[in-house]
Amino acid sequence: MEIRQVMTESVVTADPATTVQEVAALMRERNVGSVVLVRDGDPVGLLTDRDLTVSVLADGRAPSDRAGDHASSPVVTGGPGMDVEEAARLMVRHGIRRLPIVDGARLTGIVTLDDLAVRTGDPGLVAQLASQITRAALPDYYFHQRGG
Repeated sequence: MEIRQVMTESVVTADPATTVQEVAALMRERNVGSVVLVRDGDPVGLLTDRDLTVSVLADGRAPSDRAGDHASSPVVTGGPGMDVEEAARLMVRHGIRRLPIVDGARLTGIVTLDDLAVRTGDPGLVAQLASQITRAALPDYYFHQRGG
């Protein structure tokens, strides 16, 4: 199955110069957990609700900070013709839960773990991916301290 069959086509985007407060309001308004930051149509950053909590609030940063200053960058992307399993491996390798999809240089969609769960009908696969992604995203010492 190709990723275009499971991706969400309506991607919420903002300019990197948008304030984090405006991005947070956009997330609330559109009921999403991430916003892709784009410049001239190209994805240049990804800001999640977790980034807002950990990078902005917990660090005491100002709501007027530029979103681009707190976004994950460079953005790991996939293509619409990519196989779902290939996309899943890419997400695991990079420890990400959201994969923007680009066709050429144009942002055409986004795939999340939720998309994979709902649209592939394999929640077991998604649970396994979530575990692998979490492990890939955390430092090794975390697991050594916790006996993992």
